[in-house]
Amino acid sequence: MSTPAPRTASVRRATSESTIELELDLDGTGQSTIDTTVPFFDHLLTAFAKHSLTDLTVRATGDTHIDAHHTVEDTAIVLGQAIRQALGDKSGISRYGDALVPLDEALAQAVVDISGRPYLVHTGEPAGYEFHLIGGHFTGALVRHTFEAIAFHAGLTMHVTLVAGRDPHHIAEAEYKAFARAFRQAKALDPFVSGIPSTKGAL
Repeated sequence: MSTPAPRTASVRRATSESTIELELDLDGTGQSTIDTTVPFFDHLLTAFAKHSLTDLTVRATGDTHIDAHHTVEDTAIVLGQAIRQALGDKSGISRYGDALVPLDEALAQAVVDISGRPYLVHTGEPAGYEFHLIGGHFTGALVRHTFEAIAFHAGLTMHVTLVAGRDPHHIAEAEYKAFARAFRQAKALDPFVSGIPSTKGAL
């Protein structure tokens, strides 16, 4: 019986706004070393690694003296690119994942399809959430924006729904943990799946 190829990736992206270096292992144990210079985003990415069982190393610098936006967006782009690279031809994966995750008063659901077709449906956040400043650097709008970047560059269909929530920190973290758990199911190698799980023969 042959040993499966490592599902790993290493991606570097450098622009006039940011420099991102990222490494991941989809078959890890959730270990992470994250430094984006945006502390709350570090917190979210650490939660993603832990709960998706993805080993993740991120080193990012950027023009955060202007805004956290560029560094956060570019890191999400690179994360998506690395996921797509590490998945390879997607042979043997479960493909679909669904998770409902609470964090105190917040409750979030994420459904992931590793479809090759980028699409995000993101609903349920309270009015004005996008304007909340979390941790001094991170606005609520960046939660959706990072999901968009990850979905587009990884080729994921994602439905993320906030079912309940009041505290901005809890809302963002519950959504990221739900995404992590759903992605963990979807990327998992399923012993009952032979080849690529699609009637088209490609994802």
